[in-house]
Amino acid sequence: MESVFWSDGVAGLHPYVPGEQPQIANLVKLNTNENPFPPSAQVLAAIATAAQSGLQRYPDPQSSELVHALAVYHGLNAEQVFVGNGSDEVLAHAFRALYVKQKPLLMPDISYSFYGVYAALFGIPCQAVPLNSELVVDVNDYLAIDPNSVAGVVIANPNAPTGVAISLADIERVLQHFGQVAVLIDEAYVDFGAESACKLIEQYPNLLVVQTLSKSRSLAGLRIGFVLGASELIDGLVRVKDSFNSYPLDKIAQAAAVAAFADQAYFEQCRDAVMSERAVVAAALEARGFKVLPSATNFVFASHPAYQGRDLLAALRERAVLVRQFEKPRIADFLRISIGTVAQNQALIAALDDILAQ
Repeated sequence: MESVFWSDGVAGLHPYVPGEQPQIANLVKLNTNENPFPPSAQVLAAIATAAQSGLQRYPDPQSSELVHALAVYHGLNAEQVFVGNGSDEVLAHAFRALYVKQKPLLMPDISYSFYGVYAALFGIPCQAVPLNSELVVDVNDYLAIDPNSVAGVVIANPNAPTGVAISLADIERVLQHFGQVAVLIDEAYVDFGAESACKLIEQYPNLLVVQTLSKSRSLAGLRIGFVLGASELIDGLVRVKDSFNSYPLDKIAQAAAVAAFADQAYFEQCRDAVMSERAVVAAALEARGFKVLPSATNFVFASHPAYQGRDLLAALRERAVLVRQFEKPRIADFLRISIGTVAQNQALIAALDDILAQ
């Protein structure tokens, strides 16, 4: 309902629609790409310790311990690290700090829909670059664009919701071609099979790499994201952050994130389990006639030639299995299916068998 008290432009915004979080008993929830495994015991212990004292005081506004841990983990300096309240917030700060210009921001036509939301919020013109016929980012299409005609480039790698990754060599070609503008590589799912662009940061001062602890680190409920890049770019994000919220990460989130990066063995165990189950699910879907795009994420993107996406979505929901479908051109018949536990994945396949049998 529109209000006369709203600021100019608010009525024209089309906010991001997050994945559904229903409270349904015995639901097989495979719609929001959460990690099926809980945080590590070290993380839970760090949360308990952090909660026992000091909550009456503001948290460290610089998240110094976490920034240091991330810098050490990625072989960078603290000045090359920025943290925020989930990767969505750090993306917003990056858009505001780097792309509010007269020229358009390049992004794939099918990708994380928050990019368009932020562009509209900040008044950033956009130029969509279509995925190719296989729903893959084709770097040659970007290289055909005059680098002086754009404000920057944003690419999710692996892409979402398709799950397909491009090579580090292709990312480097983009960085070289657009050397005078900031190139943001959103690596929310990179730990599940893609190659991170972090190793290019020292070589390319126009590179920003965004990651999150919501997926491979099992901390979606605490909202922790971070950016890696040249100190000059990071300083721009800090200026925006401190003009918006000086304390984006609470004490508990900071402690949990530090512990999550300290427990490398648990991270690798969970990641490997998800990747192993992804192969099982993809093979099972293909055996049942689905087209499954090659995934480097913790989900698969699949369509069946005999069914519309919305119909499969509804039929699965009737069987207490929740996945996600996007009513968008070219992908409306695809389902994005998060990889769950072995039992959850088996329930998904059993539900599909029941649907296909009818």
